[in-house]
Amino acid sequence: MRPVLELQALSKRFPPNIVALEEAHLTVFPGEVHCLLGANGAGKSTFLKLCAGAMMPSGGDIRVEGRAVTFRSPSDAARAGISMIYQELDLVPQMTVAENLFLGHPPRRFGILDKAARRRRALAALARVGATFSPDVMVGSLSVAGQQLTAIARSLTREAKVIIMDEPSAALNETELKSIFRVIRELTSQGVAIVYVSHRLGELREIGNRVTVLRAGRTIETFDVAGTPDSVLVDAILGDKRALVERHERPALSADVVLEVDRLTGADGLDIRGFDLRRGEIAGLTGLNGAGRTSFLKALFGALPHQAQMRLKGQDYAPRSPTDAIRAGFGLVPENRKTEGLMLDAAIYKNATLPAMQGDFWTRHAKRRSDAVAVLRQLSTKYGHPDQKVIQLSGGNQQKVVLSKWLIKGSEILLLDEPSRGLDIGAKADLYQLVDGLSRKGASVIVASSEFEEIYAACDRIWVFHEGRNIACYNPADTDQDTILKCQILGERPND
Repeated sequence: MRPVLELQALSKRFPPNIVALEEAHLTVFPGEVHCLLGANGAGKSTFLKLCAGAMMPSGGDIRVEGRAVTFRSPSDAARAGISMIYQELDLVPQMTVAENLFLGHPPRRFGILDKAARRRRALAALARVGATFSPDVMVGSLSVAGQQLTAIARSLTREAKVIIMDEPSAALNETELKSIFRVIRELTSQGVAIVYVSHRLGELREIGNRVTVLRAGRTIETFDVAGTPDSVLVDAILGDKRALVERHERPALSADVVLEVDRLTGADGLDIRGFDLRRGEIAGLTGLNGAGRTSFLKALFGALPHQAQMRLKGQDYAPRSPTDAIRAGFGLVPENRKTEGLMLDAAIYKNATLPAMQGDFWTRHAKRRSDAVAVLRQLSTKYGHPDQKVIQLSGGNQQKVVLSKWLIKGSEILLLDEPSRGLDIGAKADLYQLVDGLSRKGASVIVASSEFEEIYAACDRIWVFHEGRNIACYNPADTDQDTILKCQILGERPND
């Protein structure tokens, strides 16, 4: 069978001397789901942009159905049959779903826009991805999951030979994800090829046929998904046998309580009682979606209206704004680092030193660069130059820049909201190793995460949240995972 897409010896270099991709290969056949794996910074994003015409390669060849092609724009790629769904959705919020689905290729009749045909075809595309919202609603009014479904539906309105999906499941729940998998199976049965990028090995096993691993901008190997154990894929991704997030011996829990929450109430039923945090502790927050974890962290950071009786190091604590919380020694790594944690078009060093500038805006830029470089080096952050825009970094390295803000500021209590979301296996391991090291130096950390296995491995105590309340607290060192998960699902402590 002839490949539908071949990428041969692709390379991409950025000035002055950054090599993003070097001798990368990929071969995709009709009707297959070809998965792409790699650590943050491995070159996946660059690879995909070359496929989709968003960038031009510095070297190498791209072939579609055996024919050499040159993509100077995404439109060129679309005409050749390559459709791309970006992780950062390129939708227009002020336009309707139907208008977004056919932006750039509207159905026409006698040269005039056929709105009835557009709506009819939009309904059909939305039905194929299991979306229940109207094609007439504004995209900006949809949830993140709804916008993701819109982007996927848009790819179905084009006659694509290859559809590239970059982390399509990141914002989807289990039901929505099953709909996407159903669509993928339908498309591949019709001969359409899917290039599927995800950090979740379980997804790749459910949907993938083959998987190609990138590391340091190079293709390492292509594997058959069914016959390759996770350990082999992990070794290919990381380059050596590094442990994933595994539970290690932790110091005994300190008796020194730094934060006491007698009661904290807020919108949407938030009602937290009897919460405490010790010096050097890593406390985990688990719970189903909407359990109140994010609201609790934002309230502690002064970013959400609330009423509370709290004490910080024995003194009353009542933050009216994030400024109050930062002065008190708090730092927040928000769930959405791109919109809430970073200024994407600003330099790396400016992002990293922004909180430290509070009340001291005359600090010289040379010192700010020096401070940022020292901490970024400590975090093993990969970047070209401290003046580089932070938007140019991979997701894992952007996360390290967000965290570096609070290390430079000297924050003593770190609030981490879904810190590993969008990170690959290796970056997750690095993150929790860093958190462990910070706690051993005396920092106190609260981690809210939907990845239960991660907090079970990393945390000293795990608080279960349910419908805005903290209903239980467990020590994972002497409590099995099933007990905590049952509490999370049932909303009450399981019977002993």
